[in-house]
Order: sequence, then structure tokens, then C-alpha cells
Amino acid sequence: MAAFDDGLLDDPETLRLAEPDLRYLAESGSRVRREAVSAAEPLAAAVARLSETPPRAVIAAGPDSRLLRAVLEPVCPVPFVAWPGAGLPGWAGALDLVVVLAPNGSDPNTAAGVAEAVRRGCQLVVATPEDSLVGRHVPGRYSTLLPTTTADQLATATVMLDLLDRLHLGPDTDPEVVATALDDVALQCGPFRDLAVNPAKLLASGIAETSPLLWGGTVLAARAARRVAESVRRATGRAALAADAEHLFPVLAAAAPADVFADPFADDAADLRPSLVILDDGSPDPVVADTRQRLSEQADYHGVRIEIVTSEADGDVARYASLLATGTFAARYLGLGLSR
Repeated sequence: MAAFDDGLLDDPETLRLAEPDLRYLAESGSRVRREAVSAAEPLAAAVARLSETPPRAVIAAGPDSRLLRAVLEPVCPVPFVAWPGAGLPGWAGALDLVVVLAPNGSDPNTAAGVAEAVRRGCQLVVATPEDSLVGRHVPGRYSTLLPTTTADQLATATVMLDLLDRLHLGPDTDPEVVATALDDVALQCGPFRDLAVNPAKLLASGIAETSPLLWGGTVLAARAARRVAESVRRATGRAALAADAEHLFPVLAAAAPADVFADPFADDAADLRPSLVILDDGSPDPVVADTRQRLSEQADYHGVRIEIVTSEADGDVARYASLLATGTFAARYLGLGLSR
């Protein structure tokens, strides 16, 4: 297997070659602001129209509905349904609010679902490019299009969550707060902040010679863990697992004893020991705290390395964005250190 070289993480030439990817990550906050500005006027109009009568239910439709589900399901005061497949639930009608995220706007199934919502007379809000396939199906008496420009799912979702917050259907979501949290991660984890003080580079070094197991105790932290695991797999080609605690306990319990004589240059990648990466969004829930402690104790007992990613951002969505951004930076640095 390729050995990890942490010297590459501070090497100017290596960082120069990776600049497009790292710059894109660093610009996450600016994309949130761009989407908020682009959608400001239609969003205000939608709030005015929808504030008069609370919906019977909220339906998040389309393949990008899972992020809205993670945010809304625990707090939405009316019944909430995530509908990632084609079409809409059979009962959806004029009393219901349908929200759709379509950052690219090119999915024909999403376009069909939007057209169906218009036909049924549902209250409809769609975040998508105005001239896209999905966007062309939005116009209707009870429809609002929030025009998007960046194809960034998180930025698009933040604008939609801002709308739902103003309608008292979701948690506090201020796009500027989310953007500031992402800016803070970009400053702390940027390429020219050296390894000794860079949380993302330190995380990459910590899990470099392991198969990381990622866990988040809340719904949003768990989603961030899954997204970071995907980024690690893409960046390295190695296994990375994000799962609930009940699925991680057996893996930790089966971890082979650490071999102090192991040669990372000779041993096969299949022999990598696990590490435990905890994404901690500061949840005060005692169940989350207890599970986190039990996972840490299990990992410590079996000599498994533990890495903790935290966020002190203001609000659930901002903390999710911060954890996700830090983990994504770390995945990219991990790839750099492995010369991928």
C-alpha cells in the first residue's frame, strides 16, 4: 500500500497542484452567500404567501431531500415526509407544502415530481437554476422558484431551510451564520496553515494508516459522518465506514491487537487497523453523551486510535456545515499525503 507522507501536506508544490480542489472547499461560505442573495426576493415573496395558512404536512421531494430530512424530521411541527423517489405520495394535495432541492436541475424524475405538484395544486417551493429542466416545470399559481447559481447542495439547502425557519417549520437557519462557520473552517484548515495547528491536516495524519470508523450521535452529525466517509473513500480508494454505534461496537471489539513492529511500507492495506472518528456537534442529549463515552471506552480498551472533530458554530445547520467541511478538507489532505 502507499505510505502516508505528512510532509506533503505542507509542501508548496503539492499544495499548488491541489489548489483547485482546496479553493473550491474554501469558497463554501461564499457560495452560501451567493445563493442567499440570488434567492432573497422570491424567498420573501414565498414567506408572505405561505405565512397565512400553515400546511397540513411538509414533503421534501427529489433525490436531494435527505439533507432536509436530517434537519427537519426531529423538529418540524407538522408531519414531515422525505420522498427521494419519483413522483409524490398519493395523499399530497393543496393543503401540503412540497419543497424541492435540485441544485443541478437536470434530473427528469425531479422535474416530473415538480410537474405533479403543480398539477395537484400543492404549495410548492423549488430551489433550482431558473433555466434548468426542473426550473421550467415550476411555474404555477401556488409555486415559487428560488433561483440557484452554484450547484452546491449545502448552499441550496441553506436557502430552503432559511425559508422554512421563517415559516416556523424548521430550526433557526441564518445563511450568514452558516457562511461564517464555513469561512472559519476555511481559515483553520486552509492549505497554508501548517500541520501543527491545522485540524484537518492533523485528522488526516491521525487516520492515515487506519481504516476509519466514523460516528455522529445526532441525526445531522451522523449525516456529516456518512458524507465524510464518502469523501475519504473517493480521495484514497480505501475503506471508510460511517455507521450507528450498534454497528461499530462489534468492529471495535474485533480489532486485532496493535503490532508495534508493523511495517507500514510492507503490510497490505487489508491489515489496516480501525480508528474511531467522532463527529461531535455538542449535543446535550444524555443518550448521545453516553453512547459517545461507551464508544470511546471500547476503542480505548482495544487500543484503537480516537480522533474527535468538534464545532462550536451557532445553530444545528452551521455545526453540521462545519463538521462536514472539516472532514472534507481532511479527506483531501489524506489523498495528498498518499500521493493520490
